[in-house]
Amino acid sequence: MSGSTAYHNGMAAEDIALRAYEAQGATLLARRWKRREGEIDLIVEHGGVLVFVEVKARPTLEQALGALSPAQQARLLACASQYLAKHASLNADCRFDLAAVDRQGQVEIIENVLAG
Repeated sequence: MSGSTAYHNGMAAEDIALRAYEAQGATLLARRWKRREGEIDLIVEHGGVLVFVEVKARPTLEQALGALSPAQQARLLACASQYLAKHASLNADCRFDLAAVDRQGQVEIIENVLAG
């Protein structure tokens, strides 16, 4: 997959995941929040909980659900720590979710995918 295609597929998957969170009443705080350690795809607030979301798009939901590597988990935790340090005024519980999106645009959200 070319870089441009991957970028656009990733953006589309993030749009789908964001709509799923917004349908549940979540509010977007940041999208593609980047730091030296890596990037967080979506950061939303939902019911007083700060949710760091990794979005994975694959041909099937099963493939997407299995696509979060240990190295990516470590980068997600490091970026979340940076976000919390920068936004110290946020005093909320946090969780880490995986939003899996398949080729048909179906999304499955797994809450608390990381211990953190």
